[in-house]
Amino acid sequence: MGANEFAKLPHIGESLKRKEDLRFITGQGNYTDDINLNRQKYGYFVRSPHAHAIIKSVDISAAAGMPGVARIFTGADLAGKMGGLPCGWQIHNPDGTPMKEPAHPVLAHTKVRYVGDHVALVVADTHEHARNAAEAVNVDYEPLGAVIDMATARNAPALHDEAPDNQCYKWTLGDKAAVDAAFAGAAHVTKLDLVNNRLVPNAMEPRAVNASYNRATDESELYVANQNPHVERLLMTAFVLQWPEHKVRVIAPDVGGGFGSKIYLYAEDVALTWAAKELNCAVKWTADRSEAFVSDAHGRDHVTHAEMAMDKDGKFLALRVHTNANLGAYLSTFATAVPTILYGTLLAGQYTTPLVYVEVDAWFTSTAPVDAYRGAGRPEATYLLERMATRCAWEMGLSQDEIRRRNFITEFPYQTPVALQYDTGDFPQLLDKANKLADVAGFAARKAASEAKGLLRGIGYSSYIEACGLAPSNIAGALGARAGLFEAGEVRVHPTGSVTVFTGSHSHGQGHETTFAQLVAARLGIDPSQVDIVHGDTGRIPFGMGTYGSRSLSVGGAAIMKALDKIEAKAKKIAAHLMEASDADIEFSGGEFKVKGTDKKIPFGQVALTAYVPHNYPLDKLEPGLNETAFYDPTNFTYPAGTHICEVEIDPQTGVVRVDRFSCVDDFGVIINPMIVEGQVQGGVAQGLGQALQEQCVYDKESGQLLTGSFMDYTMPRAADLVNIQIDHVCTPCTHNPIGSKGCGEAGAIGSPPAAMNAVLDALKSVGVKDLDMPASPSRVWEAIQKAKA
Repeated sequence: MGANEFAKLPHIGESLKRKEDLRFITGQGNYTDDINLNRQKYGYFVRSPHAHAIIKSVDISAAAGMPGVARIFTGADLAGKMGGLPCGWQIHNPDGTPMKEPAHPVLAHTKVRYVGDHVALVVADTHEHARNAAEAVNVDYEPLGAVIDMATARNAPALHDEAPDNQCYKWTLGDKAAVDAAFAGAAHVTKLDLVNNRLVPNAMEPRAVNASYNRATDESELYVANQNPHVERLLMTAFVLQWPEHKVRVIAPDVGGGFGSKIYLYAEDVALTWAAKELNCAVKWTADRSEAFVSDAHGRDHVTHAEMAMDKDGKFLALRVHTNANLGAYLSTFATAVPTILYGTLLAGQYTTPLVYVEVDAWFTSTAPVDAYRGAGRPEATYLLERMATRCAWEMGLSQDEIRRRNFITEFPYQTPVALQYDTGDFPQLLDKANKLADVAGFAARKAASEAKGLLRGIGYSSYIEACGLAPSNIAGALGARAGLFEAGEVRVHPTGSVTVFTGSHSHGQGHETTFAQLVAARLGIDPSQVDIVHGDTGRIPFGMGTYGSRSLSVGGAAIMKALDKIEAKAKKIAAHLMEASDADIEFSGGEFKVKGTDKKIPFGQVALTAYVPHNYPLDKLEPGLNETAFYDPTNFTYPAGTHICEVEIDPQTGVVRVDRFSCVDDFGVIINPMIVEGQVQGGVAQGLGQALQEQCVYDKESGQLLTGSFMDYTMPRAADLVNIQIDHVCTPCTHNPIGSKGCGEAGAIGSPPAAMNAVLDALKSVGVKDLDMPASPSRVWEAIQKAKA
């Protein structure tokens, strides 16, 4: 079945209400912190107050004797008994040498490298007892110099002996000589310096772990707020604990948001699993928000210089980029791929720029590890490219939409100069529809009305493209991936015709229980209420890679479709036997099996029952049952694209930026549930506007202390900061998966930051402000206006 046929099936394109919402809105969700186990104790971590220091000694004598304390584990207890936390992607320098990959201990043993680094684990009978004892652990530190600024990291004290200059790697992509030659002959060159500000993920549910051990079976069970339980188990057992994988069960129940921050194997997960086995009990830990600020993997944090070469008509000739990327104190699970494979390969964007060259220098600093955060490399690439496109327009005397239109890719498939090949798209249509949706024609009148009130108004564009569903495994492996990128799906048809689907994808807000049910119901001609989705439990689901990179439907859904193909093929044989026909003459549609050219037909439910009650059934040719499993490894990324237009109004007296309008037109291919997709876009835009206008993670450059360690210091958007986001779509189906879908979960966070910042700068042009870094907070905007006046 092709994507066009699939899109016409019942339930595809219907905005069905989410099946899972009933339990969430009635307080019946089952999160890790809701789970309490037999013989349960509580863990609390002693964390470093220093950004960089030698651990001279750890004295646990006073703490060990406090009420309720079962055991205190230190780095010395774990040293030599387990490996360090692994990095899942290896990057090579231009000369072919591998990146510097220092050990990442589960508990720091000889040195701490950021504020919040794990030093000891206290296990006690209550949370309060564990916390009190942790405060009594006496650690003697010898402070060393903090490494915060990437610009001076090379000459700062070394965090790791393996990287004496604090550089992890240099990575390049493109033909530098050809790019330099194009610049030499360019009619105009636009230059831009950009900062992609560091962000703290702040998922609604903090990270949580509850680990237990059964001595009778030598089995460990781990409940954890995680996006990919099979990967968590694999990394923990194979690379850190060296335990038999089948002896560890990882369960990720309801998870309250992830945005990438719950993909990784964290030290807490390993430490509690190990402690549970040592103590033969369950050990529970839930992060408080202060812990989350210092210990969750942060996002973004790039400093970039970019240049665009153009001809006299504003046609892009070549792009040249240098980026410094902050990796934090240690290599998180997928940290190294974000500023390289997921960033440099997207620098063509929607444009026919024939030449691109990018250099990335990645640095260790005395900060929390940095890894993927909603978009993971693609927001950083889009921010650079779309800020550059708008700056090019202004310098060439063109409108923001005209510069884009002159450079759009219009023929597909299209091979970019940075490795990726786009299979399909319609970028001019996206721009045209966005202009209409945003009422760009009426902008001049709105601007005049704002000026009459003493306010500034600006409009900003962002025409993004992203790569979702990282693929294929063999290519990714050649580029440094240390894991497969496939997905698994099992479809189990019950005798009454109802269906249970076991998927390796994980849902933590995406609505899989509804969307996947619609997909299966459409194929089998049954009602979505007859389909249940099971995920998040290594003891029940086939090995899968989880959810990240907007891969669930295009990769996980495609695996389910492949399993449904097998179901249909076997069911046709059963139907053929029942109707005394050849299975080659059986057609299946609308939940019925029919013999071609006759009026013979039987419903899907009858075939399902026959599979399990095989009276008069050819057991010599077919096994009983109707249960199939399939794995799907995509042959290419999917390439969602869109144009976002933001309109802002600024009060020059206070610097306050108010988003007045925001419009999105996106191409996600075939959409299963428009309501869920719109919710994903709205949430992504909210996060993107948060980065553009409010959020910034700041460390003190001298002490390395986190200055934005609470919601008193770190601002996130609230309802009053947002507007009604207008959403529309264009559909060019993906050509290489059976659904025709493209990822949608990260698009809002990718397209919105440059649209917002271009709008802010468009408004500020009239008062002489030429540039501004994110976030465009009131104080920054006001200071920029005063500086321009001076």
